[in-house]
Amino acid sequence: MLRRSLLFLSEREGLKNLLLKTRRARSLAARFVAGEDLDTALSVVKGLNDSGFRVTLDYLGESVSRPEEAASATDAYIESLSRIDASEASSTISLKLTQLGLDIDLDLCTSHLERIVTAADACGSFVRIDMEGSNHTAAILEVFGRVSASSRAVGIVIQSYLFRSEEDISNLIARRAAIRLCKGAYSEPASVAYQRREDVDANYVHLSRRLLSEATATEMVAGVPPVAIATHDDAMIEQARSFADAHAVPAEAFEFQMLYGVRRDVQAQLVNSGYNVRVYVPYGTEWYAYFMRRMAERPANLLFVARAAVGD
Repeated sequence: MLRRSLLFLSEREGLKNLLLKTRRARSLAARFVAGEDLDTALSVVKGLNDSGFRVTLDYLGESVSRPEEAASATDAYIESLSRIDASEASSTISLKLTQLGLDIDLDLCTSHLERIVTAADACGSFVRIDMEGSNHTAAILEVFGRVSASSRAVGIVIQSYLFRSEEDISNLIARRAAIRLCKGAYSEPASVAYQRREDVDANYVHLSRRLLSEATATEMVAGVPPVAIATHDDAMIEQARSFADAHAVPAEAFEFQMLYGVRRDVQAQLVNSGYNVRVYVPYGTEWYAYFMRRMAERPANLLFVARAAVGD
């Protein structure tokens, strides 16, 4: 119930406007968000690279409603690719298609993504399309299919809590798509998604084993393997490690992915054990929705949000 409440609040503009103005909320968000500008984010990326981590950089924003906002986000991503290429940082990028105008027009969104992927191709980088709420899943996969038909420098995310994910993964494997598997971070109805944690976990294990059994190091693109196991769950991490070891899955055929600021000790342990770990590093001023979804994953942090809301 608390998780659903926090996810509901992640879409409330009133609370968003309040928290964006409070110093305490911004301070807490700084644990999960690598600053509000690209320079600060690139500094974080370099630090993570020095510690042995791969990185994917995400310019925060979603659900834009005006074409000029989508165009601006597209330009920002192209700039980030250029700046990454020119710097000493090593990072790919991740993005949400509603930030590129998916809710405005499918063709417009596709055009923006094509521009970004072309820029990534030119500098030997890679673009990961984040998955969003289930009401967007079909459209996101449609745009991914259009753009990936002409470039392999783009990958997709699949969520284990959706019933449809088994079929989606079968189709994506057949197309040699680079897939990040996560559990899912949105509030979904029982008509489309598993509601019990144990069911989500069981499907995660099942789908991750399917992906790992198909993974080969030869499918890497710009240093990105075909399979990404995105989880902070000890049980999910251990089952992936055990399956990969038992089936001799090459180390370069998969990587673990974790969020910036979450379970830093586990991230370091995995790297020290010889596994590849990519840290998802978000930045930008539109951190509210992302931040609230992190609160939903760890409701104990809600106390800090409440304190921030009542005073600066």
